[in-house]
Amino acid sequence: MDRKILRFSITAALAGFLFGFDTVVISGAEKTLQVLWNSSDSFHGIVVIGMALWGTVVGALLGGIPTNTLGRKKTLIWIGVLYTISAVGSAYANDPYTFAFFRFIGGLGVGASTVAAPTYISEIAPAKDRGKLVGLYQFNIVFGILIAFFSNYLLSSIESNAWRWMVGVEAIPAAIYTVMAIGIPKSPRWLLSKSRYEEARKVFENINPGEDIDKLLQDIKLESINTVPGENIFLKKYRFPLLLAFLLAFFNQLSGINAFLYYAPRILEEAGLGASTALLSSIG
Repeated sequence: MDRKILRFSITAALAGFLFGFDTVVISGAEKTLQVLWNSSDSFHGIVVIGMALWGTVVGALLGGIPTNTLGRKKTLIWIGVLYTISAVGSAYANDPYTFAFFRFIGGLGVGASTVAAPTYISEIAPAKDRGKLVGLYQFNIVFGILIAFFSNYLLSSIESNAWRWMVGVEAIPAAIYTVMAIGIPKSPRWLLSKSRYEEARKVFENINPGEDIDKLLQDIKLESINTVPGENIFLKKYRFPLLLAFLLAFFNQLSGINAFLYYAPRILEEAGLGASTALLSSIG
């Protein structure tokens, strides 16, 4: 596997790390926030905790627009900017509405990353390595969740405003990711879709120095020519695999895993563990 392609794929997949981190980091702060702002259970769940999910829905539904118009690279950079703004804004929030607003911004980044990152990786990866490289995104989501739980445990020892540090520390990996995303090349397939052939050739020469670039470009053009007009995933022949994909995601959410991720420390604490032990146990 080419090291450049691996490096660019890992960089894009770090958007998944921030996805996982952003999703779970609230778990260490949510109980403190409910007490601090005297929120009802419904307001706390729907607004304070749930606003990031609302942002994720919007980001996932609309993420294809900037991914196709601005390009994969620019979208990935803006995703990093959204994560950074969300982390800093949430850390400095003094009321639930401001906090929810910045969490919503982070949710937009989460949703958009599910579109842009896998698309970018799949378009720069050779066919033989495409599956494993795209899988890096999913791996990083889980890794981000793990690190968020661990981060919450370490920061819980801060006596004053520990919750601000918990949600704000995400700005560090988010800023690093943003800088790294600036250094990746644009997707050559996206460039070809915009008829920017010379730029696409330069990118292919950079990431595939040993390949026959003319043949590669010709193959991609033939793929485009052979694409059936109006072809989309909602056609009858794709109905069964599309249904399987939908049901897999549906039952994943129906299992209640998100509720446990958000409230794991609270659940374990109410089961009899101490606050610090509950945070540590959430890691496992």
